[in-house]
Amino acid sequence: MSVLREKILVTATDLFHSRGINSTGVDTIVAVAGTTKMTLYKYFHTKEDLILEVLRNSQQTFENWLNDKLNLNSKKPADKIQQLFDYIEEWVNSPDFIGVGFIKASAEFPNEENPIHQLSSKQSREFRQFIGKLASEAQIKDADGLALQLSLLFEGAVQAEQMKRGSGAIKYAKKAAKILIDGAQKS
Repeated sequence: MSVLREKILVTATDLFHSRGINSTGVDTIVAVAGTTKMTLYKYFHTKEDLILEVLRNSQQTFENWLNDKLNLNSKKPADKIQQLFDYIEEWVNSPDFIGVGFIKASAEFPNEENPIHQLSSKQSREFRQFIGKLASEAQIKDADGLALQLSLLFEGAVQAEQMKRGSGAIKYAKKAAKILIDGAQKS
């Protein structure tokens, strides 16, 4: 990947998370990145293409980090599902936490026909499927039901933390997740 392309992506990611997607114009992105519109459009044909790439990149980075944590520290599937919210709490409490792109983007692009909203919805579904896979591997009977419950806890807690850092939402989501996981493992 080109260094300049990467710089534009990083700049856009920071600006979209700190100022909002719709509030951040291309002029601002190129000024902060120290480049030109022509260069930005060389790598991303439209602002929408840039937004979609930022969302893909952000989600992939988070999923890679979470997978690495789970695989490095847990070998048993039952341990992985139990540790899921430990790592999510670690991520939310880290100084690098800027929220979840698909949550923010779906709020800024509420029209279900919009490609940005569609990608956001897809990423939310894929994360729920990731949790469902962990639950299935842990031999939880209603893996999809648990995945839906845990993804709702995740998205709600992250939304609360995006609105007010240190809200405590993730701590309580983690407690609720443990109750749900323990109950699902007993059924």
